[in-house]
Amino acid sequence: MSKSIQTPTIKYTQLFINNEFVNSISGKTFATINPSTGEKICDVQEADKADVDAAVTAARKAFQLGSPWRNMDASARGKLLYKLADLVERDQEYLAALESLDNGMPHFDALEETNGVANCLRYHAGFADKIHGKTIPVDGNYFCYTRHEPIGVCGQIIPWNFPLETVSWKFGPALACGNTLILKPSEETPLTALYMASLVLEAGFPPGVVNVLPGYGSTAGAAIAEHMDVDKLSFTGSVEVGKLVKIASAKSNLKRVTLELGGKSPNIVFADTEDLDTAVLMGHEALFFNMGQCCCAGSRTFVQEEIYDEFVKRSIERAMNRTVDNPLANTNAESGPQISQVQFDKIMDLIESGKKEGAELGCGGSRYGDKGYFIQPTVFFNVKDEMRIAKEEIFGPVQCIFKFKSIEEVIERANNTHYGLAAAVFTKDIDKALTISNALQAGTVWVNTYNTCGASTPFGGYKMSGNGRELGEYGLQEYTEIKTVTISLSQKS
Repeated sequence: MSKSIQTPTIKYTQLFINNEFVNSISGKTFATINPSTGEKICDVQEADKADVDAAVTAARKAFQLGSPWRNMDASARGKLLYKLADLVERDQEYLAALESLDNGMPHFDALEETNGVANCLRYHAGFADKIHGKTIPVDGNYFCYTRHEPIGVCGQIIPWNFPLETVSWKFGPALACGNTLILKPSEETPLTALYMASLVLEAGFPPGVVNVLPGYGSTAGAAIAEHMDVDKLSFTGSVEVGKLVKIASAKSNLKRVTLELGGKSPNIVFADTEDLDTAVLMGHEALFFNMGQCCCAGSRTFVQEEIYDEFVKRSIERAMNRTVDNPLANTNAESGPQISQVQFDKIMDLIESGKKEGAELGCGGSRYGDKGYFIQPTVFFNVKDEMRIAKEEIFGPVQCIFKFKSIEEVIERANNTHYGLAAAVFTKDIDKALTISNALQAGTVWVNTYNTCGASTPFGGYKMSGNGRELGEYGLQEYTEIKTVTISLSQKS
């Protein structure tokens, strides 16, 4: 039985700078839209260059030697992150409802996302006092050691598809390592990031350590990327904008840049898979999770020819039974809307290209309902590698199923893409699983599962899917500078 939840009250719509909620210097605002209805939720203060300058000044002051943040024990930084995680857990229901309102995420997924946020913050809290260097036995009468020091002021630009989760992915390592930060949420989904700012204040972080600036990429985002006093930038989003971020770094102060960009991930299903029903279900969730708005979505499903027809049949049946609805009106909805009219139009254009280029439409392919940005769960089969839907990142509820014969063939086809974020293989043959896992050009490879990840597992891409890693111990390395100290000793001991 479906249930509805009350529309959450909007509590924070201002910029968060130096531990205060303030209006933008220009006084400009922008509307954030409910994608389930197409209607305005509220107006939010719009940051631009002047606001970025103010936030960077606050962050720089908080990072100075002798400041409360720099003087703080590493273990105390960890305690603040633990407190922030506790507050997220306390306000889980509100945060999930706010995410469903602003992003359109199904209610169950939004609740799971808040669990992931708390877990991510706690994981990094535990590392705060475990970030250290080594002693090195160099030749000669010297004492040599390394220090892992915070980089400084970190710009962080996050996307709209998992707005709350990516806040924790950015906050956790940056703060555990002792940096200060300016976070710019997407203009499509600023509300959960602003509420997280209120929890930062409640947790007791010193002024200037965390600043949150909702605004547009071309103004606020560009100002962060180009700023001469921002030391590091972490960006999650499209390849096109990722290139602009790197150019901005090169033209300014050569700030360190990590990028987590797009994907066109292969999901490979062999005829000897242990359980076809499980493989079909995993393939379905690999693509349709969060309405296909997932950078590591299994958007190229390769199925061996012996089981191809049966796999396609079951995949179509599952897609046709997927529940699509407004997540606030129906908490049992498996899918909500796409994020915006722009994304809706882009996805529909790609669906039409699939039809025109000869892919066979198994189900879906049209708008769902009469308001909001809903698209029917769509399955194409007999897809060819040269089609647009096979090459371009659709970022929508469109499953493309390809047929293959041999392991050598599928490895070559799976790697024939500019992307390299994730991949999966379904087989009960361990030799085949390891061969495929080693051969695929992807930052993550799942075997007999999909989207299985957590705060301890590094995430990032090969090729045009990005540079660097987030999460795990590897993600912490992106937020420290390594300093070598060599001391001449007066006499050899």
